[in-house]
Amino acid sequence: MSEATDRPVDGDAWADACAEDLAAEKARRRAEYGPPPGSAAEELRKLVDAVADKVSSLQTPLFGLAAPAVQQAIRQAKSAVEPVIERNPQVFDHLAAAGNELLAAYRSAVEGQESRWTRTTEGASGTAGPAKKAADDPSDPRDEGPSGTERIDLD
Repeated sequence: MSEATDRPVDGDAWADACAEDLAAEKARRRAEYGPPPGSAAEELRKLVDAVADKVSSLQTPLFGLAAPAVQQAIRQAKSAVEPVIERNPQVFDHLAAAGNELLAAYRSAVEGQESRWTRTTEGASGTAGPAKKAADDPSDPRDEGPSGTERIDLD
């Protein structure tokens, strides 16, 4: 028998190797980019603290007269936000995820509109392309815009 078959087989060797690689990659990223952001609740807490510190440090004549009122408003805002964050930290994670989904939907809509606009302007500039062919074909559905608008032929 060979020496390799005499050793007990570790069934989790692949999982262990993957875990080691993942830990090394996380350490590399942490060294390169710094610590990863915390949860949305932690980030909101940091934002509130940063805004409170910035507002407190402003030394303008307007705030100079109202400094006690500003400090009171900051304390009230922090005391109102803290219990909400403590009771519902997962809500902020869901809100952050929803915001990302809305941003993705917006980007998709804008990119689609930009590509339609680009095709239309390329066709109007005389370059041969789908928009030029569409301008020649009145039955093309891309020519149908929102109701109440009129297509202007630039040729």
